[in-house]
Amino acid sequence: MNKKIILWSITAALAGFLFGFDVVVISGADKKLQALWGSSEAFHGAVVMGMALWGTVVGAIFGGLPTNKYGRKNTLIVIGILFAVSAIGSAFSNDPYVFAFARFIGGLGVGASTIAAPAYISEIAPAKDRGRLVAMYQFNIVFGIMIAYLSNYLLSNIGENSWRWMLGVEAIPAFLYILFALKLPKSPRWLLSQSREAEAREVLKIIDPNADIDAQVQEFNSHSEKSDKSENIFIKKYRFPLMLAFLIAFFNQFSGINAVLYYAPRIFEAAGLGENSALLNSIGLGVTNLVFTLLGVFLIDKLGRKTLMYIGSLGYIVSLGLLAAAFLLEWSGMAVPFFLFLFIGAHAVGQGAVIWVFISEIFPNHLRASGQAFGSSTHWILAALIPSLFPFLLKLVGGGVVFLVFAIMMVFQLLFVAFMMPETKGKTLEEIEDVMLRKKI
Repeated sequence: MNKKIILWSITAALAGFLFGFDVVVISGADKKLQALWGSSEAFHGAVVMGMALWGTVVGAIFGGLPTNKYGRKNTLIVIGILFAVSAIGSAFSNDPYVFAFARFIGGLGVGASTIAAPAYISEIAPAKDRGRLVAMYQFNIVFGIMIAYLSNYLLSNIGENSWRWMLGVEAIPAFLYILFALKLPKSPRWLLSQSREAEAREVLKIIDPNADIDAQVQEFNSHSEKSDKSENIFIKKYRFPLMLAFLIAFFNQFSGINAVLYYAPRIFEAAGLGENSALLNSIGLGVTNLVFTLLGVFLIDKLGRKTLMYIGSLGYIVSLGLLAAAFLLEWSGMAVPFFLFLFIGAHAVGQGAVIWVFISEIFPNHLRASGQAFGSSTHWILAALIPSLFPFLLKLVGGGVVFLVFAIMMVFQLLFVAFMMPETKGKTLEEIEDVMLRKKI
């Protein structure tokens, strides 16, 4: 593979690193901020801690607009600026409202990155390598989460203002990312959609000097000519890819993945483990997530998206079923941690590796960013709602019932994979577009 494509893909995927870092870094400042500003539980949760999440929802809903209008590259640069401003603003905040606003700005970057980065990588990557290149975005999210935990640990004992350093240090990778993103070429498919063919040809020559550039441009233009630039993703013509994007995002969150990641120590404690053991096992979940995400990245272009989703779905059903049984039958010892590790592994190699790749592939070029915005918005709205309800449900009906519901939802995901989800491995984006338009629902 062309080394430049790998470098460009890694650069764009680093938006995922900032995403993972930004989402998790707040955990190290959680209790210190509540004590500093004397916030109530409700205000602290909804405003101080939660504002970044709602910024993510807004960024996901509207991130497709600049991605389409100003291009993938320019949007990626702005995303880096949002992360840098958020980090510096959070670090220098002296009241909860300024802090919440700074975190909201970072949330915008998170939401928009789930659109611009996968779209950019999918449009520069060769068909045979597109899966693993786009999946590097997910790997970088998980890697960013791990580095944020490590950073918080290293900075936790440097004084009463350690929380400022924890949050402010994100500005360093953000500035580096901006410098790298400035060197990226523009997406050739976006350039062609803007009638900038000469520039697109130059990028296509760099991507593959031996390729038939005329044939590639002709293939794009032939699809573009069939497209009405005034149409949107909600018309009947695009109902099938729209349904695919909705369902894969829906099932992603109804596996319970974010609830598990956010509340792992609480789950371990509910299962009878002590606080120290709960925290230690939470770190184990992070390591498992990283290892199996790397495995998913390696396998996605070898086995295909659909095969990984089969593996992940079966792993979900088994692990969630065992978790439900562990709570309902009051199994003790290391049963719950082991089943949770199995659950995380199933997610990382399946949904975790596939979701952003698949959503970036199934929409036509002129609607790719809009389609990703829809899928990403579905993902993030549910990611806000389900973890918010999880502690209440855990207390109301118990872990057994909650995990049983998640397991049942994954049976429906398995049916979705078997009877509705197409395989996109090895196909060009234009070939996938033809498949999507032939499907009727």
